[in-house]
Formats: sequence, C-alpha cells, structure tokens
Amino acid sequence: MDLDTARNFLIALAIGALVGIEREKRKAAEATTAFGGIRTYTLLALVGASSAWLARSLDSPWLIAVTLAVVGAALVASHVLQARDPDSPLGLTSEVAALAVCLLGAMAVLGNPGLAVALAVVTSALLAFKQPLHSLVRRIEPDDLFAGIKLAIASFIVLPLLPDAPVDPWDALNPYTLWLLVILISALSLLGYVAVRALGTTYGSAITGLAGGLVSSTATTVSFARSSQTISKPWASHALAAGILLSWLVMFVRVAVLVLLINAALLPLLAAPLAAMALVTAIAAAWHARASLAHASLGQAAELMVSNPFSLGSAIRFGALFAVVLVAVKLAQLHAPGVGIYVVSMLAGLVDVDAIVLSLAAQGNGAGSSTQAAIGIALAVVANTIVKCGIVLLQGRGAVRDHVAWASAAVLVVGLASAAIVRQRG
Repeated sequence: MDLDTARNFLIALAIGALVGIEREKRKAAEATTAFGGIRTYTLLALVGASSAWLARSLDSPWLIAVTLAVVGAALVASHVLQARDPDSPLGLTSEVAALAVCLLGAMAVLGNPGLAVALAVVTSALLAFKQPLHSLVRRIEPDDLFAGIKLAIASFIVLPLLPDAPVDPWDALNPYTLWLLVILISALSLLGYVAVRALGTTYGSAITGLAGGLVSSTATTVSFARSSQTISKPWASHALAAGILLSWLVMFVRVAVLVLLINAALLPLLAAPLAAMALVTAIAAAWHARASLAHASLGQAAELMVSNPFSLGSAIRFGALFAVVLVAVKLAQLHAPGVGIYVVSMLAGLVDVDAIVLSLAAQGNGAGSSTQAAIGIALAVVANTIVKCGIVLLQGRGAVRDHVAWASAAVLVVGLASAAIVRQRG
C-alpha cells in the first residue's frame, strides 16, 4: 500500500467521523433512537472505501454495486425496525446520509478525495442546519417559488438558445445580450426581495444597492422603483431611495476605475465631476439611510409588509426599451457623426455608461481629445442619471419619487457645473 492509498483511506474515515459526530449529537439532543452514530458512520465510510479499493485492485466494478446493495438492505431493515416504535419519529435522513457516506468513502479511494471531502462538508451542513433550513422553507411563499422557477427557466433554458450575434441591419441588437439584461433585472428584483426579507428594509436595501451598482445601476434602479409599488409604508421610501442612490454611487466609482485602467491620464480631468457627483450622492444616500434607521428604531419596521416584486414581464418591457435606445444610438453614430461626440455620448449614456466610457477613454489621447473625452464621459454619466431618475418617476410610487428627484437635481447641477469647468480649463 502506497502513501496516497493510505491517505485516501484516512480521508474516508474522516468523512465518516464528520457525519457521524453530527448524527451522534443530534441523537443526544433529540433523545431519539435514530440510525447510527460516529462508529457506525465511520465504519460505513470504511466499507465503501474498502469495496472501491478491492474493485479497482481486482478489476471488478461489480463489487461496489454489491456493497451498496448490502448496505442498502441493512438500512431498509433498520428503518423498518425503527418504524415499529410508536415513539420514534419517522424519517429517512439518517439512512440516506449513511448511504452517502458509503459512496463518499468509495469516491475518496477512487481518486477524488477533494471532491469527496467537499461533499461530506455539504452533507454535514445539511444535517446540522435542519432547523434554519426548515424555517427558511416555511417562509417561502408559492409566488416566491414560482418566481425562482421562472428565473431559472429564463436563465438556463431560454438564454442558451438565443444567438449571441447582432440580428439587425445596424449590428445593434444582440438577442443574447438583451435577454441577459432581462435576467439581470429579474435577478436583482429577487435579490432585493430576499435581502429585505432577511436583513430588514434598511440594511437589505443598502446591500442590494451596493451589489447591484457593481453590475448595473440602471437595472438596480428599475428593481427598487418597482419595489416601491408593493411597499405601502411611506417611511420605507427612505430605505428604497438609499438603495437607489448607493447603486449610483458605485456607478461613479466604477466609471473612475474603468478610466484609470484604460487611460489613466484622463482621470485628472474627470476627477472633479465624478467626485462632486459621488459626494452629493453619498450625502443623500446617508441621509435617507439614517432616516430609515430612525423610523426602524421607533418600532415601525415591524409593520412593514414586503411582497415579491419579481416580474418577468416588466423586465422584458425594459429590455425592449433598451433595444429601441440601442438602435437610436447606432443610427445617430452612422448617419449623424457630425453632431459631435457630446451628442453621441449623451445618447449612449441613455442606455449604459460602460460602453461609451471604454470607447472614449481608449480614444482620448492628446490635450484636445482628452478634454473632449472627459466632457463626453461626464455628459454620458449625467444622461444616465437623468434616465434613472425618469425610471423612478415613471415606475416608482410614493415618496421615493420625490427623494430621488431632489437628489438627482443636486447631482445634475454639480455634474454639469464641473463639466463646464473642465471644458473652460481645456
């Protein structure tokens, strides 16, 4: 026997002991006569490992099948005997875990010890977190389940079937990219809903806003605006406004990072506009977050009723609007190039800032072109902010529209003023 084989047998024994310890503690805590403990599960892992080693040594794979059949028969017999006890709770968790341990022991010897250990940890976690998992399932409503299934269908069935290439004469519409945006919006809606349910309105909205801003501040804005339609308490609008503004704050930071990576010389020209808009956004987000926490500290959070804002139809409609704007931007670039980089930047900013930022940063070499590129990027960010404010005004409900409108006005004023200063200096 070589050292690798000895190591794999030790891993198999450790797998059995890991699961066995959890089962032993569970039996003691619940005072039951459930199947097995640390010795039983360790021996089952050894049985699986030994059968796998013999099957490989004798070139007889059927030995593993016979071993599993014998172990399965023993588990069935144990379950039948336990079921005869009227005081014993019925269940197959321990028996299924025992079968899994036997298979994992065999897997460790057959050359996959790392995967076997990882699966053993997952098995132990599933067994140990019985109460939290059951509590989580009880909190899942039928609509939540249906929403998750629809999102899974859209992600893993529909998306792979779509062509990942432009399908229009202007090379502007990529079905794969458009549907990916639909999935992103839908996923962010569910993420926000889960975060709010788990962490409360204030903290859940803040975390979702920060995470969503790393991917798409526009999609995050759509998600929160739609959430305001299902949250009835007026004070909760502060938490939603904070989440929206935090996603915008991340967007400003993301633009600065993109410029730094593509053309670091351009960043000094953009530092003032981006910093000014980010500062105003951060102040507004902090104020709304504090207002939400103040209400929550008064006990009003317990009255909040949150419903699932997931709507695949709404996400599809936004994707269609996104496609229309994409075509408009492409036509402007093809048929009206003389209108200047500023108009194109603002048109592109209506859809997304990343594409125009990358394009202008890559082309912004030289004094004149650098100034033009910096102003173009600033205008794209301003246009994108206007669009997101419009989304909240159109799709939002309640006081969140006023909160975001006032914050947007302040952001636009400092952004345009900073861009004007950059142009004068250029």
